[in-house]
Amino acid sequence: MAVKRQYASDIKSILSHEHDNGADLWTTPDKRLIKGAPFSTLESVMYLLELGMQPTEPILKKAADLIFGTWQKDGRFKLYPQGSVYPCHTINAANVLCCMGYASDARLQKTFEHLLNIRYTDGGWRCNKFSFGRGPETECSNPFPTLTALNAFRFCDYFNKESDLDKAVDFLLGHWEFRKPIGPCHYGIGTLFMQVEYPFRSYNLFVYVYVLSFYNRAKRDKRFLEALAALKSKMADRQIVVERVVPKLAGLSFCKKGQTSESATMRYHEILKNLR
Repeated sequence: MAVKRQYASDIKSILSHEHDNGADLWTTPDKRLIKGAPFSTLESVMYLLELGMQPTEPILKKAADLIFGTWQKDGRFKLYPQGSVYPCHTINAANVLCCMGYASDARLQKTFEHLLNIRYTDGGWRCNKFSFGRGPETECSNPFPTLTALNAFRFCDYFNKESDLDKAVDFLLGHWEFRKPIGPCHYGIGTLFMQVEYPFRSYNLFVYVYVLSFYNRAKRDKRFLEALAALKSKMADRQIVVERVVPKLAGLSFCKKGQTSESATMRYHEILKNLR
């Protein structure tokens, strides 16, 4: 997808934040790749891809090298120079690189194997970090990292072939039913979830339907179809209306709050294509 003329100012704005965190490529001098939201390295790359910038552009090739520079021989990605390496870190890095076209890279193949090996008992992915304390709900996987992992896996050979991924899909479909905040990071399905957020940054209805639409396990499931109907009900003139956007992105034209978004609607058309 090529950058459209109306998004040139958005590209320029995102690039203008490249040194906000003290170093090149939206990172910090000590290379913390998820620092500085919403203009962290991983997020900024995803915005540029969403706007149609090609991964072959020099700045994105340099960003890919930077991300791969944090890859560990066991398949994990260490996005902070010190501290624990959480599954969500590896998942987010792998997802960005897959969206950039690197899914067949041998390093990511090792990462896919690693992620399959560390799935939690309920089928999803879970970090051993309990910011909200411990309770029965924290014995579940974290829904959003699980959804992001499924998005990464759709680019590889395991896609729609691996039964372990079906279990992750089942876990997410189950969350649609009971909706309560679960996992160590307390992801719930409530008022904020039901607001259409774009670009995809957090656990919400739009990205939930988008990712699950790729998986055969979900496509005809009643719970998925209910979520799809809920998304359709929020459209205007057959276009996606952005209901929520992080304030620092409010000035970008492709994701204006309360307005229809051509690029978001393109993602919706992908959903429909997946279901045909």
